[in-house]
Amino acid sequence: MRSQRVSPDQIASGGDGPLAGAVLLAPIRLGERTIPKGTRLDPALGAAIVRAVRDGALTAPLRLGWAEAGDLHEDDAALTLARAVAGPGLVIGPPRQSRVDLTARTDGVLRVNVEALARINRVDPLEVFSLFHGQSVRAGQPVASAKVAPHLVPGAAVAAGAAVAQAATPVVDVVPYLPLEVAAIAAEPLADGALTRFDAAARAKVTSLGGCFTGTTLVPEEDVAAAAAHLTALLTRLAARPVALVLVGGVSAGDPLSPMFEALDALGGTVLRRGVPAHPGSMIWLARLGETTLLGLPQCGMFSMATAADLVLPRLLTGERVTADTLADLGHGGMLGREMRFRFPDYARDLEAPE
Repeated sequence: MRSQRVSPDQIASGGDGPLAGAVLLAPIRLGERTIPKGTRLDPALGAAIVRAVRDGALTAPLRLGWAEAGDLHEDDAALTLARAVAGPGLVIGPPRQSRVDLTARTDGVLRVNVEALARINRVDPLEVFSLFHGQSVRAGQPVASAKVAPHLVPGAAVAAGAAVAQAATPVVDVVPYLPLEVAAIAAEPLADGALTRFDAAARAKVTSLGGCFTGTTLVPEEDVAAAAAHLTALLTRLAARPVALVLVGGVSAGDPLSPMFEALDALGGTVLRRGVPAHPGSMIWLARLGETTLLGLPQCGMFSMATAADLVLPRLLTGERVTADTLADLGHGGMLGREMRFRFPDYARDLEAPE
């Protein structure tokens, strides 16, 4: 970019010649209008500036820039960058002062390739920023933006950022919820009324995320061997369908003697993770039986409190194959007090917060 301060005298003597192809590097005032920085001076605007100078209405020098070979205007650069990073679940907005917003096409979960995002942002002067990876978002919600700092930027810098993005496509995307079948099991004795509350809470959560909730099965209060046999038969039926997800209420990760774990072991299931590095969340567990995922919830997480399970459930309902590593990553930002509710789906915004 070539830049220069152009005095009113130069404009008055040279007409709109000195303004040809220029970009404003600082805003100016023309009568009742403010012309913002970054504006490209077309012939009509150039003529208006000349008239304002000759009429004495514009007396300050203009700070102007001109593109050199390979340079891009800020709007063109931001659009190029936005198109490079955006996945199919995003809508690319129009440029506004070099910023292009990316909004969610549907309700779903935001996915961000954080490593690729950092590599793009190490290219001076590119800027791509987003909400948190794994965050629940709504259709029409802005989730990321692409921007550049200067009003004219080297095209080579934009190309370098786009190359990083194309190698990691997509860098930013929203994955929609799927109408997956979800069942629930109340696997331990519950207090009076708790089963009804658990069923209602599970149904509300699942259906709000686009899932198909098939109901809650209560395991009768029996001796351990009978309960394990009952659970083994129930899990066999659910895994054979297969049900995509089973919410298991009342079984804590801290209780290895639960008949639920005995039944899983008998069927060759795998407990992927006991406890999530978040508060509340240390008693949540994740298991897999064939193609069916099981998410275990202690009683506090079944209906009354927003927990780490409410960060995991939306991701499961996009069809994501959540792993132990997925849960380990929740430690960053795992203090899930009320100030973190922006990360949760809508149904969890008003639930109790941990102490």
